[in-house]
Amino acid sequence: MRCRRSSAVTAGTAVRDSVFCFLSAVLLSVIATQPASAQDFYKGKTLTIVVGSTPGGGFDAVARRAAARIGDHIPGNPTVIVRNMPGAGSLTSVRYLDTSAPKDGTTITTFNPGLITQAIVQPEKVGLDLTKFGWVGVVSPEFLVCYGFGPKGVKTWHDMMSRKEFILGATARGAGNYITGAALRVVFQAPVKMIIGFPGSADRRIAIERGELDGDCSAIDIIPADWQRDGNAHVFVRFTEALSPRVPDSASYVGKFAKTEEQRELLDLITASDKLGRPFIVSKDVPADRLAILRRAFEETMKDESFCADMAKQHLPVVPLSGTAAGEVLAKLSNLPPVTVARARKIYE
Repeated sequence: MRCRRSSAVTAGTAVRDSVFCFLSAVLLSVIATQPASAQDFYKGKTLTIVVGSTPGGGFDAVARRAAARIGDHIPGNPTVIVRNMPGAGSLTSVRYLDTSAPKDGTTITTFNPGLITQAIVQPEKVGLDLTKFGWVGVVSPEFLVCYGFGPKGVKTWHDMMSRKEFILGATARGAGNYITGAALRVVFQAPVKMIIGFPGSADRRIAIERGELDGDCSAIDIIPADWQRDGNAHVFVRFTEALSPRVPDSASYVGKFAKTEEQRELLDLITASDKLGRPFIVSKDVPADRLAILRRAFEETMKDESFCADMAKQHLPVVPLSGTAAGEVLAKLSNLPPVTVARARKIYE
């Protein structure tokens, strides 16, 4: 930029022009040293997807398949890796975003959506406002079901209600499968006994095969296909009114067993977070332009033919929700009537 001034200008004007030229030069220098846009940021970087559970489970499987493709849709094509960070029903992985994780858009967390319900019902325990995070997107809802295992396992709703105990396992009180199992106990007075401390769904499956647990209440896609094929997993109730292709006709919708308005309201709260079943989020401090890049890349990944084919091979559903839409669902959940929220606290007792 060239600055000119006429020989006829006053001394004051000359000074002002000189200052203007100096500031303009400084501004151009600063601009020249900055990246052309956020599009350049991810070049040469590593994007980490943090999974709030152990390897081998449903959340891990989805994260690894997303990690294999999402980098192709981010300008600069960063390397994408997966890091498992189990703990406290995946709460550890979410808190990581607010503590030592980079806040520059190179760390994404996927976590158990049971935390969403717990954060609303027990905010003093969770200590997180999930509406404050950057929501990248949701891969699919949680098609939650309950099943009994083995020849003598629970096969129907009536069978479960007639048992002395129906023993289930969970990672922690905030985990989705804990909430689902506890809902049967709180809403319907079912004979459910919850044992917590299992790091992930792979660990629960081992306990089920050993006979230490009677079954599970979890996402349909993490039940081994051969268990259903061979008649070992008896899926008897589902928590999502909409059907997934893998949910058998034997699974009755839990809502039909609700007899009172209070039961229906509790079920609505408990199952509402299922819409956000496979969530991907970033720190609230990630710059808006980088969040926009990640959201766009996520949406393109959900339409990627290779990703969809890979998910289909593993019987993992792809029914995506954008980051913006996910945030709107969460905002509605956070504004439920206080009386309903208070009733739901019994789930965690």
